[in-house]
Amino acid sequence: MSYSFQVMTQKQAEHIANTWKYDGEYSFYDLTEDEEDLAEFLDENQRGSSTFSVFQEGKKVGFYSFQVLPDGTVDIGLGMEPSITGKGHGKRFTESGLKFAQAKYSPDAFSLSVATFNERAINVYKKVGFKALETFTQETNGSRYEFLKMKYDLHNRE
Repeated sequence: MSYSFQVMTQKQAEHIANTWKYDGEYSFYDLTEDEEDLAEFLDENQRGSSTFSVFQEGKKVGFYSFQVLPDGTVDIGLGMEPSITGKGHGKRFTESGLKFAQAKYSPDAFSLSVATFNERAINVYKKVGFKALETFTQETNGSRYEFLKMKYDLHNRE
């Protein structure tokens, strides 16, 4: 089963923001947990044509956002539909997003940031080929959290 990507519509953004609720510590990723993130996600102008809904067999299963940085790196943000997280779909979902972005943007590398408590996602990203760069602290969701910056270099693969 393959994934298809479509520029996210306002209706899709609103549905994700208002209905995707994660269990336990992963509720950190609920878009309604941070007003600034929510406002950005719901603003069509800020999403532009760089945020995509991801479908599998016609069902919305996730989203990706891509930001092309000046150095040729594409920084990615992603989310999976809560009912399918933690069930072994992460590696294929991540690889599909990278393949899509590689064809669309021709980057030199990919980067992403992930909360350090999210070992499940960090393990997936490492399996895909991302390398840990550094940790940093960021204010979000009403507090300060530690994040791990990771990079996947397309030209200097080990």
